[in-house]
Amino acid sequence: MIDIAKILFTVILLNNIVLSQFLGVCSFLGLTTDLKNSMGMSFAVIFVMVVSSAITQPIFQYLLVPNNLEYLQTVVFILVIASAVQILEAIIKKVFPPLYKGMGIYLPLITTNCAILGIMLVNIQESYTFFESLVNGFGAGVSYMLAMFLFVGVRKKMAQANIPAFFEGVPAALVAAAIVSVSFNGFKGVLENIFGR
Repeated sequence: MIDIAKILFTVILLNNIVLSQFLGVCSFLGLTTDLKNSMGMSFAVIFVMVVSSAITQPIFQYLLVPNNLEYLQTVVFILVIASAVQILEAIIKKVFPPLYKGMGIYLPLITTNCAILGIMLVNIQESYTFFESLVNGFGAGVSYMLAMFLFVGVRKKMAQANIPAFFEGVPAALVAAAIVSVSFNGFKGVLENIFGR
């Protein structure tokens, strides 16, 4: 149980997918101006990460490895992710049309979101079991959500600030994201004290 807690807290706080590993930055910068869209995208990413983790880990272990086809893992993982995104997109379009409209191009772009593929590859690289892969996928999705929610608040404050015209927009957002990401380094010592090195 300690290993599961360590995986969960490490991926959420220490190795935050956006703020520490800098994956998924496109949607992070594009959708953090509105809380509702950020929340919708965060739940979509969590869903795709968990479903993709549940499917890719057994495919790798029981299909690719026994047949010496490990070199196809990236292609297979992208196909699985794309399928999960298509199913999710159809559900959101049918059940939540305003959310579908608000997320715009970023929803289908989950397919190419490097954060999701990165987590699938980490699951294999770390030799996680099926359950550990699910926990890592869920934790990575939560870490994405945490980064999104934090940055929505930061961007709301930035909108009220007096930023020089040449620095408005993406430059200011990138500097603010860097400052927020530095704060996550403080968790390293805390987690090492709890779980050891």
